[in-house]
Amino acid sequence: MDDSTNIFTTGDEETANQQERLLPIANVGRIMKQILPHNAKISKEAKETMQECASEFISFVTGEASEKCKKERRKTVNGDDVCWAMGTLGFDDYAPPLKRYLDRYREVEGDRSGASQRNEDEGGPSSSSAKFNPTSKPF
Repeated sequence: MDDSTNIFTTGDEETANQQERLLPIANVGRIMKQILPHNAKISKEAKETMQECASEFISFVTGEASEKCKKERRKTVNGDDVCWAMGTLGFDDYAPPLKRYLDRYREVEGDRSGASQRNEDEGGPSSSSAKFNPTSKPF
């Protein structure tokens, strides 16, 4: 029997599949450290727990946004869909700040692409001085 037709997965395959759906643990730890006092430590268990929670939360919100897109016969989930899903799922305190953050992101990206196009038309460099800081807190 060919291994590709085997309906059972090995423990290694299952672990690999789970790791693919999780955020990188180093990124999770870095985000957690940003909010803690300088000398605080975070256990491996705490990082792994947060990694699982954050990944599950992303899946939960994205799933709701995806359902909206399916009903509207669209294939692409966008930022407005994510904000809508947050509100629909009861995260009302987060949806408006995320919408403001999304609007600001689009504003800066619009400025950047407009400046990029103008510079290219003028034969100049395509980079813009407008920068969007994804680490700024919308809340």
